[in-house]
Order: sequence, then C-alpha cells, then structure tokens
Amino acid sequence: MADVRLLRFRSAVPLALVVLLTACATTSSAPPSGPKVKSLDIEGTKQVDDGDIKDRILTSATPWYAFWPFGKAHYFDTNAWQADLRRIERFYQAQGFYQAQVESNEVVPDGDKAVRLKVVVNEGAPTVIERIEPHGLEPLGEGPDAPSQRQRERILEDLPMHAGDVFREDTWLVTKDLVQQRLKDLGYAEAEVGGEVRVDVATQKAVVDLQVTPGLRYRFGNIFIATDANPQVPPRRIIEQTQGAVHKGDYFSETALAEAQARVFRMGVFGAVKVNRGAPDRQNATVPVVVDVRESPFHSIRLGGGIGVDAARQEGRILGEWSNRNFRGGLRRLTLRGRLGYAFIPNVLSSLRNDEGSQDGPVFEFTTEFEQPRFLFRDVRLQASVTAEKGLEQAYSFYGGYLKTGVIWQPHESFSVFPSYNLQLYRLKGQVSADESVPPIILGCNNPEGKCDVALSFLEVAFAWDRRDDRTEPRDGYYLALSVQKGGGPFFGNYDYVRLLPDLRYYHSIGENKDLTLAVKLRMGTLDPAGGGQSSIVTRFFSGGATAMRGFNGQRLSPMTPLTPTYKEDDDGNRLLDANGNPILDDWDTVPVGGNSLFESTVEVRYLLTKSLMLAVFYDSGLVGVQNFLGKNAPRLFGPEHYHALGAGLRYLTVVGPIRLDIARRLNIGQGLPVSDPGYIYPSSGGCLGFGRKFDKSSTSPEAAFAGAPEGLCAVHISIGEAF
Repeated sequence: MADVRLLRFRSAVPLALVVLLTACATTSSAPPSGPKVKSLDIEGTKQVDDGDIKDRILTSATPWYAFWPFGKAHYFDTNAWQADLRRIERFYQAQGFYQAQVESNEVVPDGDKAVRLKVVVNEGAPTVIERIEPHGLEPLGEGPDAPSQRQRERILEDLPMHAGDVFREDTWLVTKDLVQQRLKDLGYAEAEVGGEVRVDVATQKAVVDLQVTPGLRYRFGNIFIATDANPQVPPRRIIEQTQGAVHKGDYFSETALAEAQARVFRMGVFGAVKVNRGAPDRQNATVPVVVDVRESPFHSIRLGGGIGVDAARQEGRILGEWSNRNFRGGLRRLTLRGRLGYAFIPNVLSSLRNDEGSQDGPVFEFTTEFEQPRFLFRDVRLQASVTAEKGLEQAYSFYGGYLKTGVIWQPHESFSVFPSYNLQLYRLKGQVSADESVPPIILGCNNPEGKCDVALSFLEVAFAWDRRDDRTEPRDGYYLALSVQKGGGPFFGNYDYVRLLPDLRYYHSIGENKDLTLAVKLRMGTLDPAGGGQSSIVTRFFSGGATAMRGFNGQRLSPMTPLTPTYKEDDDGNRLLDANGNPILDDWDTVPVGGNSLFESTVEVRYLLTKSLMLAVFYDSGLVGVQNFLGKNAPRLFGPEHYHALGAGLRYLTVVGPIRLDIARRLNIGQGLPVSDPGYIYPSSGGCLGFGRKFDKSSTSPEAAFAGAPEGLCAVHISIGEAF
C-alpha cells in the first residue's frame, strides 16, 4: 500500500513590523565579526525561482550599491547559514516539493575578508492537486433564509487553488480565507473554514479536503457607539453615517462593516475608527454592530515647505494650514490655508545674472474654506471657499482671486459628484522682462489696447470614481474623473465657453509583493469658446512637466508666442552679418500661451528594486492644439502635432511619497510647435538639457523643424509624488 501522510496546516498570525526609514540618520553598531559575502549562488533551481529563495533566508550577498549612503555590506554568520539551509528545504515544502533536499553547500574564501557561497539543491517532483472535495456546504440550501442558488455557487467560484495545480501552502491558506470571507458576506458571521490535505508520497498526488462549518445566517441588529468620556461628536451623527452602509434587518456582511468604517472615518474628526460585529444573538439570529471611535483634536496647525525645480521655472515656498473641525458646532469645518514663495523664470542663476528674458518675483495663495456636513441630506455636504493669489508664469504674471461654492454628494467612499459655481477675477500682465511683453490679445483679453482684466463666471460639475488601493503610491485599481465647465451665458463673465476634461488611470501589479506595476494614464480635454471666439489663457490647456508629458519641461508643450530675437555680436557689441549682409541669429526664445485641446497618454512600468528604491521606464505622448477637438480644424491624434517621448527614472520611497527623478527624450516624430509669428525661425537642432541648440538655418516652416522645436529634445524632472 502506498504511504499516505496526513498534513494539517494551521493559520499563523502575522506580526506587522513598522520600520521608520530616515534617509540621513546613522546608527552606531559593533563591527561585524564574519567575512563579507561577495556572492550567493543557488544551483539546481528549475521550478522555483532562486530569487524567491534568497528573499526568505537571512544570509544575502552584498549588493552592488553598498558603497552609497543608503547601502551596506552583508556579512557571513555560520549559525545563520546553517539555519538558512533548513529554511531552503522548508520553503520548498511550502511550495509543494516535499522531496526537495539541499545536496551540498560550499563556503569559499575570497581573500582574507570575504567569502562566496554556493548551494546545490535537488528539487524532486512537485505534489499536484488531484481533486478538491468541499464538505459542509449542504445546509446552505435549507430553510427559508437560505441564499439563492447563484449565491451558493459563487462561494467556490474562481478559487486560487485548482485541480492540476502544484499544491502550495500559501495558496491553501488564501483559499480558506477567501471561502470564509464569501460566507461572511452572505450573513454567516461565525463561519469557519478548515480542512486537511492528504498527500500520496508515491504518486505525489494530493487530495484537498475543504471543511466548512457555516453556522447560522445572521442579520444586522442594533448599532452601538463606544466613544470618549465627554464626546463633542453626537453619537446620532456617527450612527447616521454607519447606517449609510449597515441597515438593520439586512443580512450580515463584513464588506458592509468595512464601508461603514470608511464612512465614519471620512467625517474627518476621529483619530481612530473601528467598526466590528458584537456578540451574536443566536436566538434571534442577529448581530449588533459596535462602532469604536476616538476623537482627534478639533484644532490643528500644519507647517511645511518645498521647492519646485524645472528647466523652465523654479520656486521655493513655505506652506501653512490652520483647521477647526468643529467650527461653531455641528462638525462644521473652517480651514485657513496659505502658500508663500518666490519664483524664478527660467531659473535662479538667470535671475541673479539678470539675463535677458529672465524674471522673478513673490508668489502667494491664501484660501479660506468652509464646509458644512449633512447639508439637507446625510451624504451631501456644502463647501465654499475664497482665495486670493499672486502668480508668475512664463508668459504673464497675475493677481486676483476666486470664489467657489457648491455641494459634494458622496454616496460611496469611492464615488463623488461636485457641482459648483465659480467666479474668478484676475488682472494679467504680459511683462516677461524689463523691455519685453506679450500682447494682451495673445493672453485672450477682450480689450487688446487696455488693461488685461479677466472675469470668469462658470458652473462646473466634477465626477470622480476612485478605486485605487493607495492614492499616494497606487499599485492596483483605477481612477475615473470628468470635469464639465460652462462659462458665460446666463452666468455673466467675459467669456462664453464649454470645457471638458476626462481623466482615466489604471494600475495593475504582479508578484507576491507587487514588485512590478503597470500604470496607464489617458487624459483628453477640449475648450470650445462660443462662436469661435477668443479663449482666456487662464482656461487654456498646457502640458509638459513632472506630472504631464515628460518629454517637455513645465508647460512647454503648448502653442508658443515669440519674444524679441537676439543676434550674435563681436567683442565691441556690433552685430555680426552673414554673407548676404543679414544679422546672424543667436537665439529666439518663446513663451507658452496654451491651447484649446489637450491629449496626454502614459504607459509606465515600475519595478521595486529594494524596499525603498524603485526603477521606472515610461512612454509619454502629448498634444496641445490651437483649435479644440470639436471644430473642423481640430488637431489629429498621432498627427504632426502629437509628440512622443521615452524615459526612465528612479524613485526613493519615503513616508511623504516617492522622491522622483525622471529623464525623458522626445522622439523625432512630428513637426515643430505652433508659433503665433509666421516669420519665426525654428532652430535647426534642439540639443539636450540646454546644450546643442543651433540657429544655423533660416527655416520658418514647422514641418521642416524637428519634433517639438524650439524645445530641446530632453527633459529632467525632480519632484515628490508619483507622476500619476
């Protein structure tokens, strides 16, 4: 008779380790006693990746980046090495290779202070699942409260474990947890799922016995609140939010509990929220819901700072925010938010040298925001804000402010609708240097001779459906958004227009630790001025920069207007002439003025090299056209004004988000950017990173210029946070 072993696996409770990484911190420790590990080779791995084995043992080779401040050498310890050899065999068993053995291991000296390690394994044959036998689901079809036939079928659908697969312990644990979760979402609050696996060592076949004990099917009962001794938040407000997901009399569901927890936490006044089921009432088949909350301080102050570094614009700023989350009671929120900085165009050095075309000045933005929760209905809140600001852009400077008021309807934590009325008042100034200015008509001002005052009055409806697993560093999920603006008409203002901007993003990760992530973004906008009239530069689209099309610097993917050209001069300041007696062009700068159409797409692959270092490669494309997408002269996708770039980058992961360095090179596909002056002479070569741009020809045709001219072919971006 074949030897049959009965294996039982018990769930382990994982211990969560929180590691605080401080980039510049150093610690003192005793010098290592063993030699440095130069290399670690595992031979004989055919069906199991050797990298997975190395991730689960203590001994590891010194990485190539050990020389830099965040790296360190790895040293050999005899006791740890012997334990690692046992861990290798245990890891193979967990992967279904019960006959795997470490056949030999070598510790080879490499000089006086280093060793090279070699392990040879014999994997043997894997154990394959012959069949899966579920038991205990029969009572689910009995009684008046029994789930439907379709609900019962879903319990065992699309399980991670299938007949014919190699038996793996982690997959077995995930399968049991998934079945238990599905039962609990059907109301079986006390469901238990266990089982055993019978392995025939002679045939390497396994029979999986899935044992299910569903218990009673429960309905939700009363809601109880556990809070602070003298709470400022009335319990009825907490119950009201909980009832948005948990309804008394409905069948119990842990998914509903999770949604209720998110709803209560979204109230914004609790430092901790936990929604659990209470002790079941088996006689009445009901489960009470216990909401445990701890109020956070209702007043808070936050201070910070930052810098923005780009080849086209640099800025240093300080940030501050004061918030009262119970303003005059009723959980009304009053927030004062400010940003004060100083901006340099194109950079600090150019401003210090007083180069022609450079400019600098203070910038600020101060906002007062008021929010009223439960405005008329539970899931609706009123929000109103007033902002004063002063800014400096490449084509203009401005000061003014705006008013925004509307209601936010959020029936689900992932979905929101925000209709609002907006009034924006600005005074624009096209002075880009001491003796150079952009005409008001280029800025979209209705009075080309006088002051450039802009009044925008519009209605906006913003939709958002956010299913990302993490909004700072997303690895899985998707994000859908749409903004619709209608300006002018019955709402007054200087401009009558319709503006649409949809935004789609998708993320998918593979690997046990989600080491490899695919991220895709698609954004498309159109601005349609009524009657084909002029649009304001404030409402137009721009692209380029760290969070847009990275083949261009900030806002440099745009229709352009030229500044005054400069010509080559001799040492005495006299212009140099060519053979025809014409002055020799030295440089001809442009500034972006925006367009009425936008298209951006990105495909990015991110790979986690270490716990704190990530590598990314990406393809970006972008288009900003003079005309909108709805007119007969609309720009063509993948036409001559649609630009493409390839790039790579590094991310250093921190608690505030990844510190990101991206380098992109634009492909020479397409023509030069549209420039408002038909006599503009395009550079004959774009160079990279400010080097190599030449005006040695006299071509005024964008078709004859390199793609994206007059912008250089390369761009470097340093920022905090993912590109999207």
